[in-house]
Parts: sequence; structure tokens; C-alpha cells
Amino acid sequence: MKYRASVSSTNDLASNAQVSGRRTVLPAHSTDNGHIGILTILYNNIGKDLSRVSMPVALNEPLILLQRVSEELEYSELLDIANHTDDPFERMVYVAAFSISGYAWASWCNRYKPFNPVLGETYENVREDHGFHYIAEQVSHHPPLSACHAESDNFSFWQDQRWKNKFWGKSVEIVSTGMVNVTLPNYGDHYEWNKAVTCIHNVFSQQRSLEHYGDIVIRNLNNNECTCKITFVKSQYWGDENSKNEEQGTVLDRAGRVLHRFGGSWHEGIFCDTLPNPRCIWKPNPQPDAYFDYYGFSQYARELNELTPDIKDKLPPTDTRFRPDQRLLEDGKVEEADKRKDEIEEKQRERRKAMTKRGEEHVPRFFVKTIDHAGREVWVTSGIYWKIRENPGFASTENLDLWC
Repeated sequence: MKYRASVSSTNDLASNAQVSGRRTVLPAHSTDNGHIGILTILYNNIGKDLSRVSMPVALNEPLILLQRVSEELEYSELLDIANHTDDPFERMVYVAAFSISGYAWASWCNRYKPFNPVLGETYENVREDHGFHYIAEQVSHHPPLSACHAESDNFSFWQDQRWKNKFWGKSVEIVSTGMVNVTLPNYGDHYEWNKAVTCIHNVFSQQRSLEHYGDIVIRNLNNNECTCKITFVKSQYWGDENSKNEEQGTVLDRAGRVLHRFGGSWHEGIFCDTLPNPRCIWKPNPQPDAYFDYYGFSQYARELNELTPDIKDKLPPTDTRFRPDQRLLEDGKVEEADKRKDEIEEKQRERRKAMTKRGEEHVPRFFVKTIDHAGREVWVTSGIYWKIRENPGFASTENLDLWC
């Protein structure tokens, strides 16, 4: 299964959002969660991993974590450009821009949290308009671990992410320990990088804010010609508003000399003045009208949970678009969604108890465990998802029953 991507120019990337022909609004407005006692919930769980804490559904947005990760590919055109950029140092600039672009959603989505996937839950995202297809699966529940893989003519993208959420009084810190991987077939490159720390401030207030901070280092595992370091600058309470969400990056050769510098902010754009033609190399797509009324979702995010007739019969029943609590929340039926969420979580607990009693362990269906170049345990695609989807089809196979 292949989808051909066209190579956009930098000017195209910095202009208007692509028109996908998909829905432009959600079925219902954002839920009101101002009445939820977040203070009580969090203070009862200080220092704990919040992924293990059951939260009221009104605190959620109608997206699962597997879908949220797929948002990192909204600006995959940057990788299309990188795969057609002969200069390795300039190519690294575009890979770096892509790594930063995956944080742009956070500028608007800070009032709600995504649903936690249940074990075995999957999500497929086929984007002919962007030229890639993506599959993700929740491969572990404790610790929570989501694996994903995307493929196009111009790149491969994969990661498995282990998130830890910690509450520190007035903020929640989200730390990811997995590595992001991208390969570019035209040059045989394999890039790898870590993620920044994400922090949600003022968690008790409706005026929550979200920032990223820390260093990201990008390496080409197949060629040590250059490396890249990006610093997401931590804001200061007394700092200049103009420096909000700032990041700075450099591309260095193997001798440590700086060949390119770039900077800007992850919510507004990135400028590189060391290219032959200094320019803005990326900026986020403009937000749609009334975005605040729809969870702060971008146009791209609004499309992620859409279940269209052309794909409904092609998806496995484990796909998150069939998840009833999330669908009910999207439809604005909060009380029903809360009830179904409790039922789904209880069903997962009962399934885990039954497997433990039988001495069985859950085996992920579409990803396999392996060891990477650094001796780390990682999950990578088995390649079987798209083969089954094409023939015989998921309706003709045995599937997990995850929903009540």
C-alpha cells in the first residue's frame, strides 16, 4: 500500500492549510469541565504516575493518545523536502524543523487531556493529501507504551513512547523516554532524536498554559557528517512575552563547527538565516474559526476521529474511532461517555486478571519487540497490518473485543 507524496516548496508550507475535503467542525462544542474538582484529584495523587489515575471524562478531549501522536505528522511535507535536498547540512535543517513542528498543537490544546488507550487499541491514519499512511497500537498497559509507524515514498517515521506524568503542586510534567526515528530513502539517512519535556501550568485554572523545555539532539545514525542540537527555552515568570515558546538550534559538522543556525518559536515559526536564501522554513497552519469552541483543535486534528463510510468497513474493530466513550464525548453526551469509560476500563481490568490467571501475556498484533543500535528495547512494525487490511480484511480475522 503506497501513497505518493508531492514535494512542496517552502513557500507552500508557509502559506495556507491544505484542503483535505474532510469535516471542518466537530459534532458538538467542547465540554465544560469548570465544575470538576481537579485540585482534589491531583492532591490525592501527588508524585504518582497520572496515567494510572482514572479521570472524569469531562477532562478529556475526543482524541486518543495514539491520535495525538499522529499529529506530529501534520507537517510531514518538511520531510518530503528533506528527502530531495542534496546538501546534508541543509537537509538536517528541514529534519530539525519537522521535529519542532510536532509541538505546534500545544499552543491551543491545553484545557483537556487525550484519552489513554487500552491495551490492544489501534489507530490508522491514511492521508493521501500528505502522501503517508500511519498505524499505531497500544502495546503495553503498565508501563503505558504506544508504538507507531508511518510510511511514504519520501520517508519512514516510527517511535515507541513511554510517557510519565507527574504532578508537582501547580503543574503537571509529561516526560517521554522513547526515541523518534526518521529515514530518508534518497540518501540512506536514519535520524534519531529524543523529545522535550512538556509541562502544563496552572492546572487548577481554566487559564492553563503549556510549554516545552529541554534539549533535543538529532543524529544521523548512518552518517556522522553532522548533528543538530535544539534548545527549547524554559520560560521565566518575569520574562519577556516576546520570548515565549522560544527555541534555538544549530547544525554542526563532525568537527563541531556551526554551519547553520535557526530559531523562532514552536507556536509561530522557524527562521534560518544561514541558508543560501535566508527564509522562514516553517510556520504552523492558521487555526480555523471558533477553534476555542472545539477543544482548540486545528483543522488537521478535527479530521483525526472522523469515521467516513469509505473506511468504516476496512478498519479493525480495535480502531479508536469505534471506541464508544470517545465517540459519545465527541457528540457532547458527557454522562453517557463517563459511564462507558468506566465500563471499558473495568473490562480491561477483568481481561488482565483472566490472562494472569491463565498464565498468559498480551501479545501485540502489529508491532514486535526488538533491540536497537544502543541496546534499548524498542517496538517496531511487523508490517502485517496493511497486508491484512488488503487481504483478507479485518472482518475475516479474529480481533480483540475491547469495547462493551
